Amino acid sequence: MNEILATGMFRLVFGFCARQWRRQPGRIGAMMACMLVAAMIEAVTPLLFGRLVDAIAGAALQMAVTLVLLVIGIGVLLLLVRYINIVQLTTSTLTVMQSMVEEGFHRVQRFSTDWHASTFGGATVRAITRGVWGYDALGDALILGFFPAIVLLVAVTGLLTWHWPAMGAAVGIGVILYLALAVSMTLIYITPAARRSNAFDSKLSGTLADAITCNPVVKAFAAEGREETRLSEVTRQWYRLVRTSWLRYALTNIGQSFIALAMQAGILAIGLWLWRAGRATPGDIAYLVTTFTLLQGYLREVANHFRSLLRAVSDLEELARFSQLPLGIMDADGAGQIKVGAGRITFDCVGFRYPNALLPLYRDFSLDIPAGCRVGLVGASGSGKSSFVKLIQRLYDVESGRILIDGQDIALVTQRSLRSSVAVVPQDPVLFHRSIAENIAYARPDAPLAEIIAAARRAHAHEFIETLPQGYDTLVGERGIKLSGGERQRIALARAVLSEARILIFDEATSSLDSVSEHLLQQAMEDVMEGRTTIIIAHRLSTVQRVDRILLFDHGCIMEQGSHRQLLAKTDGLYRRLFATQVLGLIGQDEIAAS
Repeated sequence: MNEILATGMFRLVFGFCARQWRRQPGRIGAMMACMLVAAMIEAVTPLLFGRLVDAIAGAALQMAVTLVLLVIGIGVLLLLVRYINIVQLTTSTLTVMQSMVEEGFHRVQRFSTDWHASTFGGATVRAITRGVWGYDALGDALILGFFPAIVLLVAVTGLLTWHWPAMGAAVGIGVILYLALAVSMTLIYITPAARRSNAFDSKLSGTLADAITCNPVVKAFAAEGREETRLSEVTRQWYRLVRTSWLRYALTNIGQSFIALAMQAGILAIGLWLWRAGRATPGDIAYLVTTFTLLQGYLREVANHFRSLLRAVSDLEELARFSQLPLGIMDADGAGQIKVGAGRITFDCVGFRYPNALLPLYRDFSLDIPAGCRVGLVGASGSGKSSFVKLIQRLYDVESGRILIDGQDIALVTQRSLRSSVAVVPQDPVLFHRSIAENIAYARPDAPLAEIIAAARRAHAHEFIETLPQGYDTLVGERGIKLSGGERQRIALARAVLSEARILIFDEATSSLDSVSEHLLQQAMEDVMEGRTTIIIAHRLSTVQRVDRILLFDHGCIMEQGSHRQLLAKTDGLYRRLFATQVLGLIGQDEIAAS
């Protein structure tokens, strides 16, 4: 089973890397050529040293000088080849790493809303960064270590076999045993432990990110100790798994060292036997000793680089899997740009169910929202209000029917053009750790400062921004933590204003605000909604009393619709009961009618 898992992992990662390598065939070819030349030079060098010893022993001065110059010359050539290889490897590796970051980020941004909701952001970041640096280790292991070592071992074994078949056989058997032990122990014994420790490495990152991101909640409940205990449970398991992995590396090294020692004894014994039989000169013995030293170093390098290679492959696995995950929503072939003029929204016999949900949320759902209409969506949690606006943004695709904006099917236009035409102010606005001006201008990055300030004025945000130490250049902190909830909402509203979108969506934008902040935001919303198609999701019914039309949702169906006064006029209406419960505290029916 472990071999199957490892084989699948190698196939996945090397397939992922091969797509990158195919983009630079010339550079990859140059590195392979340099690697082969360098390996052959190193394989021949001990032979030259052996001949040098024979020349010195025979007092052949001219030959000795020639051999010294030749050794120096090929040494210089080896340095040059290695430098060229390093330059090519550096350029290639950085190019691939840059591409992996950009492509990984590109895919992650386009994964489904459900994927992001169920995945730790910190673990995702860790998977990308670990994968990128894993590729750096993989390139070093392959180009600088593993492949050159294999070429050199084959070349050395071939040269020894050509001179002395018995010696070549002994070395060949030793090399095969050494590599077989290294590969089998790594795949069967080390890999499972490394995979488990890597999985917990991601869990550790996710646990840290979760607690640090939610630090305001931790502080609010004085739960620092509880979070530290939770982290300690993870780190204890992490410690145990990583320790097991490292100890398995150490035990494998001991086994390989034993085989190397046996090889050394065999080579020296055969060398002495050849010398006593008159079939080897002192230079040959020097050649054998030098070759074994080189051989031993490269055997150790092969094993180490194979483990580095495996560790790099393991680090790359998660990033490589990102390339196989399906993207959330794809643009249709030939999708065009949506052209939103008036902003009429039509649901035409829409059927929709969430992924993995047993029952559909919407069945044959139809609704028409006229251009410029202000619509309020109310109802219990899970009734279908938020799903309604998510479908308008095409965060999910419908199973049947169509959603039209100004007569255009949103499934047939690009997501970019669609979402640029719909501005959303969420319940918990997310701000980037950038300046206030950058956050407002996120909808239109090229907007001049004058327009940014004008949008802030319309959102009633300009006054508080001017009181900040650096005004519009003030950094808001991670997720806007330096601002109050009402201030963040007005920044988000200014961002929506600047977008010039014809359709506005307020997703419970006032539900988490105090009464003063809510009043300020409602004033700003009244100004901004003018002339735009507006959808307001509200739990507080006070937010939707002035809209043109209220839709009361229940389990994906519209149970009641009309203006605030029309719905209150229904004696046994659901909206009337909801209003009585929430706003008037279950007072008498006559008082409800009077309101």
